[in-house]
Amino acid sequence: MSVRQGLLALLAQQPMYGAQLRSEFEARTGGTWPLNVGQVYTTLARLERDGLVEEVGADDEGRISYRLTRTGRAEVAQWWLSPVDRETTPRDELVIKLALAVTVEGVDVHRVVQTQRTATLRHLQDLTRLKQRATTHHESGDGGDGNVDLAWLLVLENLIYSAEAEVRWLDHVEARLVREASRPRRQARTVPTTDDEGPGTVGGPSAPHHTIATTPRGAQ
Repeated sequence: MSVRQGLLALLAQQPMYGAQLRSEFEARTGGTWPLNVGQVYTTLARLERDGLVEEVGADDEGRISYRLTRTGRAEVAQWWLSPVDRETTPRDELVIKLALAVTVEGVDVHRVVQTQRTATLRHLQDLTRLKQRATTHHESGDGGDGNVDLAWLLVLENLIYSAEAEVRWLDHVEARLVREASRPRRQARTVPTTDDEGPGTVGGPSAPHHTIATTPRGAQ
């Protein structure tokens, strides 16, 4: 989620100052994507520069609040109705690690996969316990904001689905490694050429040779 768009969405409700925006952002996402105040104020400065927010004065403690401009409200409205852009592929450290592991000699790729699976399963168990507690709290209606509870549940469920997908992908990676290990390796064979030879001659003692990589039948 873009911090820029998240702050605009919060300001669509009411004017807020930087620390308040950070607190609201983290409360509504369960602290999954923590922000620091400096990041919030840097983003607010850019939003003000772009004409999307404006200052509305300081409170008794000198904290400056911001509100959306008309342009800012239009951008928030457009954001709600626009799909999230998936054209830019995010850098996933696990994918990068495994892609490199299979190309670097001396790396025990199976151990890398198994270690990650153990960690991901443990993370999945923690998320499941959090969801159980959050669901109980939400359904009991015992204090708090029901919409904030629902928001936290949605975030947790997204994280659970992602963890489950990661475990399935790791299972697939391990199965792929097993299949790859059983494949015949590509071998090189030397074949003569007819360069500089007369008609009908198929390579002589002085004919140059070229190495051609071949794949045994059935290896594809």
